[in-house]
Amino acid sequence: MKNKLKVERAKNDMTQARLAELVQVSRQTINAIESGKYNLSTVLALKIAQVFKTDVNSIFELEETDWN
Repeated sequence: MKNKLKVERAKNDMTQARLAELVQVSRQTINAIESGKYNLSTVLALKIAQVFKTDVNSIFELEETDWN
């Protein structure tokens, strides 16, 4: 899954630590999501989208390999 989380954080001048605090996970989890090393839950994806006042699909996008 591709994501634009780092871009969204930059647009909102938000650190990984601050986002982690808002969605109640560790900073390391946010880092792992951004680097594509963590498959987040639907609930966490929705929380992140809500923080940025956008929809989940604006931040997270399935790739062709996700269907295999």
